[in-house]
Amino acid sequence: MKTTAAQDLTFALTRMFDLPGQSGGALDDEGLAAIIAECDKFCTEVLAPNRMPADREGARLENGRVRCPESHRQAYQAWMDAGWQSLTAPEAHGGQGLPFGLWAAVVELVTAADMAFGLCPLLTAGAIEAIERHASPAQQAEWLPKMTTGEWTGTMCLTEPQAGSDLSTVRSRAEPLGDGRYAIHGQKIYITYGDHDLSENTLHLILARLPDAPAGSRGISLFAARRIKADGTANALRCGGLERKMGIHASPTCIMLFEGAEAELVGEPHRGLPAMFAMMNNARLCVGIQGVSQGALALRLAEAYAESREQGGRPIARHPDVARMLAEMRATTLAMRLLALAASTAEPTRLALLTPIVKAWSTDRGVEVASLGVQVHGGMGFVEDAGAAQVLRDVRITPIYEGTNGIQALDLIGRKLRGDNGAAMAALLEEAAAAHPLLAAPVEEMRAATATMLAAGPEEAAAGATAYLNAAGWILGGAMLARAAALEPGYAPLAEFYLRRLLPRAGAELRQLAESDAVLALMSA
Repeated sequence: MKTTAAQDLTFALTRMFDLPGQSGGALDDEGLAAIIAECDKFCTEVLAPNRMPADREGARLENGRVRCPESHRQAYQAWMDAGWQSLTAPEAHGGQGLPFGLWAAVVELVTAADMAFGLCPLLTAGAIEAIERHASPAQQAEWLPKMTTGEWTGTMCLTEPQAGSDLSTVRSRAEPLGDGRYAIHGQKIYITYGDHDLSENTLHLILARLPDAPAGSRGISLFAARRIKADGTANALRCGGLERKMGIHASPTCIMLFEGAEAELVGEPHRGLPAMFAMMNNARLCVGIQGVSQGALALRLAEAYAESREQGGRPIARHPDVARMLAEMRATTLAMRLLALAASTAEPTRLALLTPIVKAWSTDRGVEVASLGVQVHGGMGFVEDAGAAQVLRDVRITPIYEGTNGIQALDLIGRKLRGDNGAAMAALLEEAAAAHPLLAAPVEEMRAATATMLAAGPEEAAAGATAYLNAAGWILGGAMLARAAALEPGYAPLAEFYLRRLLPRAGAELRQLAESDAVLALMSA
């Protein structure tokens, strides 16, 4: 049974995870299906046709302002007109207040159609969540209505030249101006959509230090600065350059210079990192979904090419090795999709545990699936005109940004696993073992690995963290496919393929845990 992404998303959110039942009456099955179908139509008709032309045109810096591809300006206006940005925004500020699980489906469809475009509304949604949780009522009333419509976009300004993964070394400073205002001085790098011409204004969420800030991460505060101030004048901030990147060329990645930019404190002083984590965790889960989306796009392109390309008197899709690659792509992508939706509809403790797994496992798999997509195309895959190469170029950033996948693994074995002594993981593994007989043995290995990780010292646990996370992804992904097959027999052949051909990779990952000492030995050599 071949299904579309929209069909899988609708099936999973209604029959596997009962999102309508979680919505408090805001959604029913038919309404959810209609929204996904309408989003799929928007993506197919408005976004997807311009994915490659926008990549070729790229974003550019002209006379101090960033200019986006013309097709993106038109698409963003259509995005606002259709009200997509408001989907999960708070109703009190003009949003529809629908569940995050539905936004997860929209993120997959939008970023599969054009990943570079999708990054802008994705970050705005994360900024809305951070403001809703941590800004004052007055700030929310002033900022959220415009962000909910998409008239304003949002950014996340964390990274500095010396402060990447280690934000304790942030140097940007905030000088009090009186009346609750601050002047931000500093440089931020890798700021997605830090400047652009899609919307009338941008609200930058910035990590910086107050004059009395203690050293380290405890001394970081969160500020919000508009590109255009309330009086209509330009704020003292600008794009100092655009990064020349491997992929997502139509998405401007900016060096942002804050030269006394007027800003407001968001939340409590010196509590910026906890506030920003609301946006970061949202973004991390959505980056995992980007891995799913690029796998889905690579699969769609590869299937179409393999059905149309004839060699040896038949389409290459009928050649056993190509059929094997397509099956791997299809099964892995569906497992990623279902696991991401499981996280997006989960209660807070399970969501916290699954977020680093979805972010890391799905993005690594997205890269692998995109690479297989190039291979299916053969020589044409290496040629930009086929589109497969762009998918691989675009998806390659996802294991890096919003916390590298190694950091996700450390988060999993640290705060998430040790935080409850493995209880949440144990519950997931119990469910996985019950999903299919072929999962019983890998689950037992995973339980033993969990005990090993909980007992290990910090360095030993860190050396095995990535292998542990990957094993969790393969096992939980398999459990998702088994559950889908139990509800819809059409998924059974794909689930069987995954469980017999791909699930053994979990065991290979867990065997690496026994080799952690070799990693530590190399470190000290």
